[in-house]
Amino acid sequence: MPIDFNPSPACPASPARSRKARWSGATAASLAATLALACGFVHAQPAAPGCGDLANSFGPHDYRTERGQPLYLVESAHFTPQVEALIRGATARRPGSDIDYTLRAFPNHHRALLAMVKLAEAAKTPVPPEMRYSVDCWFDRAIRFRADDYTVRMIYAGYLGRQGRADAAKQHLELVAERAGDNGFTHYNVGLVYFELRDHERALRQAHRAMALGFTRPDLRERLTAAGRWSEPAASGVGVTAASAPASSASSAEPAPPAGAPPADGSASGAAGRP
Repeated sequence: MPIDFNPSPACPASPARSRKARWSGATAASLAATLALACGFVHAQPAAPGCGDLANSFGPHDYRTERGQPLYLVESAHFTPQVEALIRGATARRPGSDIDYTLRAFPNHHRALLAMVKLAEAAKTPVPPEMRYSVDCWFDRAIRFRADDYTVRMIYAGYLGRQGRADAAKQHLELVAERAGDNGFTHYNVGLVYFELRDHERALRQAHRAMALGFTRPDLRERLTAAGRWSEPAASGVGVTAASAPASSASSAEPAPPAGAPPADGSASGAAGRP
């Protein structure tokens, strides 16, 4: 399924980016991109062994906030639609080196991270072809660069889940859920990833939390219902809150054409979303 990028007011998207509102991905999971998140600076964390320093001749820049010339220069020269779709490279025959350049300039570039994951999964290797680091290292670099970019963590959780590393995936999801506050869209997205991890209990919990915050998109409820795991929130507590909560969170998100955050074929993907 395609990703639905809904920029948050705190991190406005440039007009040039609005033309690319959806992307499909064969390895993405059904997850609406979470965007209305904080865009503040977080101090650098220690690097994982072999994952390299973040210093770069160009950047590094924050994908959520750098909407001007730097992003345009990198994407127009390296992260073209053909590169993103893994059809061919922009400066080389194959796309890996251009995705590599993009992620060194913008370590938390959500769509480039998704393309990197798809490239690795298609090649069935932990180190994507023509790229210098492993999938884990690219996510280590993104999280080290901006630890508060929860969209990165959701994309990573989807990848970890597909690799059979559910415990590690849930650690990231628990952190996102804990810090999502009153962002119903984010709680909903966390629920979608939990569903793809077959953790129906946590998926249901996140669905109820999203409803209580006024986010009423039906996809997660419908999936839980189809799996025989849906139950309505209690009449007191969550249910009452949901009924009285303003629908601003739900209405602020544009309709998802097949909803999803790089979602795709039933495997938990990386969520992504425009910060």
